[in-house]
Amino acid sequence: MDTVWRAEAGGELPALVWRPGLRKVISSGMLGGGIGTAGWVLNAQVPGGYSRMDPVAHLRELAERFGLDGPGVGLLTAAEVRAFRQGRDGGVSATATVGLRVPTWAASPEGRPDPVLAPTVPEQFRPGTINIVVSVPVALDDAALVNAVMTATEAKTQALLEAGYDCSGTASDAVCVAAGPRGAPEPFAGPRSVWGARIARAVHAAVLAGARDYTRRLEAGPSSP
Repeated sequence: MDTVWRAEAGGELPALVWRPGLRKVISSGMLGGGIGTAGWVLNAQVPGGYSRMDPVAHLRELAERFGLDGPGVGLLTAAEVRAFRQGRDGGVSATATVGLRVPTWAASPEGRPDPVLAPTVPEQFRPGTINIVVSVPVALDDAALVNAVMTATEAKTQALLEAGYDCSGTASDAVCVAAGPRGAPEPFAGPRSVWGARIARAVHAAVLAGARDYTRRLEAGPSSP
């Protein structure tokens, strides 16, 4: 994974780039979403007041700028990508960028606004998105890929609750799971399967560390690193 930079919106903005080679992936990303193949994954930071109405075109522009050719997955976030956190377990790796200004429950009554964590939150802590990228060293069939997304999402919510956030996530969370090229595809990735359990522990570790770091920086104030 590399951190790359570009000039945009009057400043320098970072992005995380993975170049694992061609892999089978499942993603909720706007660019390269669904089940398919990808040779790269891009998680790009955008300004907190992001207002472009063509995010897919924007992601394609960024991919070209960073020399990312062929099929790939593109994610956007206004959270601080330099504050990414990682978890690893049994060959599985998970990377999470965590912003939690506007936490939400998935099943919320219609018309009820999501609570803002704190109206006086400093500008640099206002974005709210949790993006998760998971790499699994073994092949997964289509059903197992879907199961892996479920497992990652459950582990994310578990971590947020443990970190003291009363929510299941934010309204703009995204996930990407990349399977490996090795062996016959695994049919299961639920939390009690071998690889699903490893996905769960890796995602849980990454999101828990990211959520706790977000809290620490929030409490420390604008001068925190």
